Amino acid sequence: MKYLRVLLYGLLFLLGSGIAQAQNTPTRDAMTHFFDANTGDLRGELADAKAAGKKGMLLMYEQEGCPACLYMKQNILNRSDVQALYRKHFVNFTIDLFGSVPLQDFKGREITEKAFAAEARVRATPTFAFHDLTGAEVVRITGAVRDVAEFKLLAEFVASGAYRSRSFAEHRQLHLKKGG
Repeated sequence: MKYLRVLLYGLLFLLGSGIAQAQNTPTRDAMTHFFDANTGDLRGELADAKAAGKKGMLLMYEQEGCPACLYMKQNILNRSDVQALYRKHFVNFTIDLFGSVPLQDFKGREITEKAFAAEARVRATPTFAFHDLTGAEVVRITGAVRDVAEFKLLAEFVASGAYRSRSFAEHRQLHLKKGG
C-alpha cells in the first residue's frame, strides 16, 4: 500500500510539472501528430526514413492502462515543438507490449507486436527504443522522461550521434554543466 501511495504522489508531481510546461506551447494529439502511421513493415519504414534523410526510428513500447504512457502522450508527446523535433530526425511508432497486431520486423520476418517486444526484452512501459538506419537498437530509455527539456535533449543526443561516446546520463550532466 505504501508503494502505491508513493507511485501515485510521483505521478501527480509529474502530471503537474508537465501541465505547467505545456501552458505556453501549442499542443496537438500525440497519436496523430507525434507518431507516424504504422504500415507494419519496420524494414520498409527504415528504408523510407533513410530516403527522407532521417537518423532512424523511435519505437515507444506501451500497454493499455499504463499511467506513465498516458503522461508522456498528454504532457510531452502532444507538444508541437517536440513533435517537430522528433519528426525531423526520426520516424516514430508505438508497439503494444501485449498486441497481437502482425508486423514485419527489421529482418522482414512476420511477427506480432507482443513477440517483437518479447524478443527485444521489453519488460516495462513506456520504453523508448531508438534504432539506427540498419535497425540496430542504439539507445533505450525505460520509463517516463522527466520533462519536455529532457525529452528534447534525448532527441538531440541520438540525432547527433553522441550516444556513440557516452551514455544519456553523462550527456545530460554535461548539458547541465554548460548551463542547459
